[in-house]
Amino acid sequence: MITIPEMLARNARMYPDDCALVELKPSQDFRREITWKEFDDKANQVANALLDMEVTKGDKVIHWMMNSIDWLIVYFGILRSGAWVVPLNFRFTSQDLKYCADISEASVMVIGEEFIERVDAVKQQLQHVRKYVAWGGELPGYMTKFSEMIQGYTAEQPGIAIRDEDSCSLYFTSGTTGAPKPILLTHNNLKCAAITENVHHHQQKEDNFILIPPLYHAGSKMHWFGSLIVGGRATLINEVSPRNILEAVHKERGTIVWLLVPWAYDILVALEKGQINQEDYDLSCWRLMHIGAQPVPPSLVRQWKTIFPSMQYDTNYGLSEATGPGCVHLGIENMRKVGAIGQPGFNWEAKIVDDRGNVLAAGKIGELAVKGDGVMQEYYKNPEKTSEAIREGWLYTGDMATKDEEGFIFLIDRKKDVIISGGENIYPVEVEDTLHNLPKVYDVACIGIPDARLGEIAVAIIDTKPGDHLTETEVLEFCKQNMARHKVPRKVIFDKVPRNPTGKIEKPVLREKYAHFKPG
Repeated sequence: MITIPEMLARNARMYPDDCALVELKPSQDFRREITWKEFDDKANQVANALLDMEVTKGDKVIHWMMNSIDWLIVYFGILRSGAWVVPLNFRFTSQDLKYCADISEASVMVIGEEFIERVDAVKQQLQHVRKYVAWGGELPGYMTKFSEMIQGYTAEQPGIAIRDEDSCSLYFTSGTTGAPKPILLTHNNLKCAAITENVHHHQQKEDNFILIPPLYHAGSKMHWFGSLIVGGRATLINEVSPRNILEAVHKERGTIVWLLVPWAYDILVALEKGQINQEDYDLSCWRLMHIGAQPVPPSLVRQWKTIFPSMQYDTNYGLSEATGPGCVHLGIENMRKVGAIGQPGFNWEAKIVDDRGNVLAAGKIGELAVKGDGVMQEYYKNPEKTSEAIREGWLYTGDMATKDEEGFIFLIDRKKDVIISGGENIYPVEVEDTLHNLPKVYDVACIGIPDARLGEIAVAIIDTKPGDHLTETEVLEFCKQNMARHKVPRKVIFDKVPRNPTGKIEKPVLREKYAHFKPG
C-alpha cells in the first residue's frame, strides 16, 4: 500500500485536471482552487527547496500556519522531502514555540505572516533553527519569502525513499492539561487513518469534504485522508459560522462535514432563532455529518436528526496518540446506539480494563485501551511516558468507559476529570449530558473544586443560549429530577465555557478560575 505523499502523486497522475482543493474566505469574497497536478507540483517544489536547504531525511521542519491550501501544500512537501513535519497550534505563544523548537530540534521553520511577531520575540533563543520561511510583505531580514523559497525549483518528485515504518510527523498536543506532549507518528500511522476513515464513511471520488477544524491537529485532515485515498476533493473554510458552513455546502456541493460540538450547536441555535433559514440553501448533497474530538451529547444528535432526518450521522472517537479519529466509532448504521462512542474501528481492537490491566466484563467501568496500526510510535524523547501509555502494543487512553452486552462502548469521562465527592465518583460527562437536555442551555461544563468536608464538590458552569435566561434554582430542580442525588451539582455558575480550537472543554482553565470559589 502506498504512503500518504504517494496518494497525492497518484491522484495527480490519474486526475491531473480535476479540482483537488478549494479555499473560501467569505468575508473577502475570496475563492481559490487548485487541481491535483498543481497540488502535487507545488508539494514537489517545496520538497526540492527544502532539500536544497540541506534538509535531510529525519530532519524536523516546524510548520506554523493558519488553515489554507498552502498549509496542505507545505505539509505534503515536508513529508515528501523525508523530513518530519512539526505542525503547531495557532494559539501557541512565543514560549510554546520555543518549547516545541527545543524538543524537536527543528532546523527549518515555515510560518504564516500571523506568527512573525511571535517568532521574532524568541528568535535569539532558538538554537537549532537555521532557516526561516514566511508569507507576508515586510519580513525581518532573516526570513525568506515563501514565493522566493520555491521559485525556480523543479516540480519533479525528489526521489527520497520513504517506507511505511519511517517517522514523519511530530504532533504537539494542544496543551490544555499542561505542557504540550510531542507525539511521534509514522507514515504507516497516517496510512492507517486514511484506510480506516474510508472504510467507515464510504468516501468516493465524487465526495467533497468540507474541511473546517484546524489542520495542525491530528483530526480533521485525517478524516479527509479517507477522501484523498480515492481522489475526493476538499473545501477549506477559514471563517467558521453557521451561515458560512451552509453556504459552502450549498455552493460547493459539499457531501461530508465534520463538525465540532460547538459548531453543531451554533447551527441548531441559528436555525432555532431564525438567524438563518434552512430553505435558503440546497443541502440535498450533504450526505454525512460526523462529530469527534470530545463527548457528544445525545440530545444534540437527536435535535440534529429532527432537522436533518435523511442525513447520515456518525460519532468518532480518537486521540492524537492513535493518529486522530477512528479507533472507535459509532457507525452510520447504528443510530439506535446514539450515546455510545461505538465499537472498535476497522482493523482496531479495544478493551476496558481495571487498574491492573485486567479486562472487565460488560457494564463495568474501567480505562479504555486500543490497539491498531494507528498507535503512535512514542512520546518523543520521553520513554517513561511512552511505557506508561503503550503496553504490549495497547494504547491506554486515559478515558474511563464501559461497554454493553452488544460490545458498544460508552465513554464515561477522562480518568483525571473524575470528581470524588464524599467517596462517591461523579463523572462530569454524565452531568453535562443531562444538562444539555435543558432547552435554554447552549454549553455546559462540570468540574470538581476543593471542599474541606467532601474533598471535592461538583460545580456546573452553564452558558445559556442567546436571549434566554435560566436561574440556579431551575437548573438544580432539573438535575434532582433527572440524576442521582450524589451527582447533582452543589453550585451552578453562569459563564462562558472555554473550549480549545478542537472543541475540547478547557477544564484546567475552569478549575484554576474557580479553585477558590465558595458555594453560597
